Amino acid sequence: MSDLPALVAFDLDGTLVDTAPDLCAALNHALGVLGRSPVPAADVRHMVGHGARKLLERGLAATGVMTPDLVEAGVPALLDYYAAHIADGSRPYPGVEAALDMLARAGCTLAICTNKPVALSRALVTALGWDGRFAANLGFDSVPSPKPDPEHLLATIRAAGGAAAETVFVGDSITDTTTARAAGIPVIAVSFGFSDRPTAALGADIVIDHYDALLPALRRLAPGRSNR
Repeated sequence: MSDLPALVAFDLDGTLVDTAPDLCAALNHALGVLGRSPVPAADVRHMVGHGARKLLERGLAATGVMTPDLVEAGVPALLDYYAAHIADGSRPYPGVEAALDMLARAGCTLAICTNKPVALSRALVTALGWDGRFAANLGFDSVPSPKPDPEHLLATIRAAGGAAAETVFVGDSITDTTTARAAGIPVIAVSFGFSDRPTAALGADIVIDHYDALLPALRRLAPGRSNR
């Protein structure tokens, strides 16, 4: 029997892929359409995690007054631009592909649970050449209530053919750790993502600084282990 979890679910933006360059470009395009100044890339990293609408809300608030009408006017511009430039600058974090390969060879099922719209999540996966890697890919609009509602993660696990008791979740934000805790699933946080607070404050079971550390962390959290 493998000493790894049967299923490993991942957040996407800030966890598997550094999407900040393309999200920043899309946000600033939408802000420009609305007559606003651009937001620095470093600030955008802390605005990601709750979907495109929340990203635009935060961008508007950072550059002036945010109103629902402005958000409604700007979301299509943001999404259309992003869809056309989804992988111009986005890249997997160092060690991601090697770790995913090792998990696949070990017989682990892989899944994505993201607050990206599912069409964009799938488009990014395709653009990165990752088709076939993930048994399920559920986005913001795949479920009635997305993360931090635990049902988003539980639905992802079901779609991948897995069981919650045999799953570990990997994310980068308080949204991810809150989701996993509510679902009763162990969670690993990466320290290099888009968190709006120190990684130590996320409440993860384990924090990793590089994907080289993922498999050892998963072994510590695998079902039946006593050193969680």
